[in-house]
Amino acid sequence: MTDQTTIPSVDKAPEAATGRPTAPLGRTLVWLGIAGASAALTFMILRATMRPQPAGDETTERIQALIDEANRLIKTLDEKKPT
Repeated sequence: MTDQTTIPSVDKAPEAATGRPTAPLGRTLVWLGIAGASAALTFMILRATMRPQPAGDETTERIQALIDEANRLIKTLDEKKPT
């Protein structure tokens, strides 16, 4: 009967399993690539959402004029209200 209680050291376990040394630089580069892609995607989404909307639409101008008129009428009514 053989003694199988010895466990390979943590440093040699991946090398023994794959037959080649681990590549910490490779893993680091993969994670840096993932982080870079995530940052680029976030930047593009923020840039697209922060872009100002084009002005000069007749409907938008008309709605704004109606809002301004309503605000003016509310102000006039508040001034005439007895206190």
